[in-house]
Amino acid sequence: MSNNNSPIGVFDSGVGGISVLREMVKIMPKERFIFFGDSANAPYGVRPVEEIKELTFSNVKKLLEMDSKAIVVACNTATSAAVRDLRNTYEDLPIVGIEPALKPATHMFPEGRIAVMATPMTIKQQKFKSLMERFREDAEVIPVPCPGLMDYVESGELEGERLERYLRDVLCIHLGETYDGIVLGCTHYPFILKTLRKVVGDKPVIFDGAEGTAREIKRRIELIGLSATEDFEGDQVTFITTDTHPDSKIELMNMLFNV
Repeated sequence: MSNNNSPIGVFDSGVGGISVLREMVKIMPKERFIFFGDSANAPYGVRPVEEIKELTFSNVKKLLEMDSKAIVVACNTATSAAVRDLRNTYEDLPIVGIEPALKPATHMFPEGRIAVMATPMTIKQQKFKSLMERFREDAEVIPVPCPGLMDYVESGELEGERLERYLRDVLCIHLGETYDGIVLGCTHYPFILKTLRKVVGDKPVIFDGAEGTAREIKRRIELIGLSATEDFEGDQVTFITTDTHPDSKIELMNMLFNV
């Protein structure tokens, strides 16, 4: 049975959710975390919605079996496909998903051009379409599907000419397109920020939803009196992966967590 000093379970289809985990550790230094990366089934963005739901429910169940007191779905695709059903199933459990940070982007650049980089599956989801509709009157919002981009992060390829060429192609930089803001609609994408900056230059402001998600789970836990009351012993974060080469994947997870 979970209690105040039980860990917060964080789930992603791979390693991208570590970008959210880092923000949570910053603002909740007393909490313990279990990070579960389902790399064996990544990427979720190419799978049917029902399959994404099944995988998400299965992985949340595992986190609850490990005594998690709250769940963060640190994956845009899984959030879009399954977070509503999760909340209906686990009504008393604090569950927070992640969504592209369109609100701050459109507020900063009314009538500007905002690119939203996301997986093709996230862009197809009704949740994403509804989000786009909410802000379309405020700015020109351009969805940018990025098939395969998360694979670069999953393999630890965060820099280099191949990645630069890919980013130029998906953002149409070679056609002279410019953006006021770029929203990172996948938790993997903050890890290629340095290369993205190299491609787009200093002008566009880049937004990601990690900090907002971290603050929301902190708020929800405090609201029901579940904040940690004791200093944790041992490691603050436990990494778990379904990858067929777990040692190398956990090494990558640690590298991304400390990058």
